[in-house]
Amino acid sequence: MEPIVAVTGGKIRGRNIDGISAFLGVPYAAAPVGEARFRRPEPVEGWAGVREAGALGATCVQGPYPPAIEAILGTYTVSGPEYLNVNVWTPDPGGAGLPVMVWIHGGAFLHGSNAVPVYDGAAFARDGVVLVALNYRLGASGFAVLDGAPPNRGLLDQLAALAWVQENIRAFGGDPGNVTVFGESAGGMSVASLLASPAARGLFTRAIMQSGNGGVVATLDDARLLGGALADALGLPATARACAAVAPSVLLAAQEAVAADIGRDPNPARWGRSVLARGAGIMSFFPTLDGELLTEEPAAAIAAGSARGIPLLAGCTAEEFRLFTVPTGLAAAITMRRLPFALARFGIDASVIEHYAANRPDATGGDLLAAIVTDAVFRSPTRDIASAHAAAGTPAYLYEFAWRRADLGAIHALEVPFVFDTLAAGPRLTGPNPPQRLADEMHAAWIAFATSGDPGWPRYADGERVMNFDDPASALIPDPRPDERAALASALAH
Repeated sequence: MEPIVAVTGGKIRGRNIDGISAFLGVPYAAAPVGEARFRRPEPVEGWAGVREAGALGATCVQGPYPPAIEAILGTYTVSGPEYLNVNVWTPDPGGAGLPVMVWIHGGAFLHGSNAVPVYDGAAFARDGVVLVALNYRLGASGFAVLDGAPPNRGLLDQLAALAWVQENIRAFGGDPGNVTVFGESAGGMSVASLLASPAARGLFTRAIMQSGNGGVVATLDDARLLGGALADALGLPATARACAAVAPSVLLAAQEAVAADIGRDPNPARWGRSVLARGAGIMSFFPTLDGELLTEEPAAAIAAGSARGIPLLAGCTAEEFRLFTVPTGLAAAITMRRLPFALARFGIDASVIEHYAANRPDATGGDLLAAIVTDAVFRSPTRDIASAHAAAGTPAYLYEFAWRRADLGAIHALEVPFVFDTLAAGPRLTGPNPPQRLADEMHAAWIAFATSGDPGWPRYADGERVMNFDDPASALIPDPRPDERAALASALAH
């Protein structure tokens, strides 16, 4: 018999596969259509009878990744208006007290959804965790700053989904007092924002930040420039009322036109320093310092103690930025002569090149670009958050994912199917024959952290050891490459 539970809005019927109950496409807020597209998330509309929840729900309108990255990550979308929904996997809807994990997907705040196959939560449920994967508004729908619209609607959606978990997770056997929020890339940046926001207090007890940082946030003035450009592309005033009148596909086309303009503008600084530097040339619409949810950079807020008492597990892959340079051909195009100009787009002074090159005598200009930007955008900011968190007296654990896909390296997002134990669903990302032993190990560590707050290795303090996930063996290692970190800090300070 298929499982039925009662949640906010009414009863839902899930499906049972191999002893795991899955409830898919469950709305946690009303459909953000028409003028509601640019409002705060509104309460879910109730339904009569039993609603079917056996198939994936709708996803926010979005375009594909650039072709070379699309071939690796893929785009998984489902049409429909009710895309503010969650998927829930549980071992026992009739149980109680199970640890809960809430997943926030990545995708540069422009792409992604809870329909991605490697985000299937069945393995977590198999191992005693209630797994919730949420959708939120992306791109202009979620983050464009327009008159008459609250900023950071995508973050407001995440908060609404976490509040839904608090209200409803007991119906799935979960413990609302033991909730771990975790996310990767834009999802990891979202986790940092939630750790910084007073509005998130009490909605979760632990946090995992994968391949994120605490600095991706635009000033309100710079975000208004971008909102104005969006409205210009639509030929409309920069107001929520005007932009809400256009079809989602038209809004998406304007959003993509603005992103393309930023990428090819000979004077990109006119888009605002925070949009250019924080977006790293990959993101356009993303969280904003709105004075309400976010009053300062998340990293600064965390350092000041905003997340005191919330244990943190954080880390990144060893070669994050190779996803954006190797398959796209950028790595081959960046010569040593061009490298300083490429680094300047990320606000990195060329003085750092000599130090990285000395440690990598055989590296090409493209190799060095990937190594330096990986550290600047991911590794160093992640380490700084972990250090600040630990200094505030809260447990912090640091890791690095070092297993390399043979043709691309330890690229951005590569660790996700290992964490979810969904290697069979992710061959386009992992390549052939990824090591199941490593998936067993990482998956177990994430569950241990969500269950007890301890992933199985010592807490991190400034300069101390990091768990290095690799195959054939993982091990605690000294804090990686402190000399390069110091050189990079100096180059960023110029």
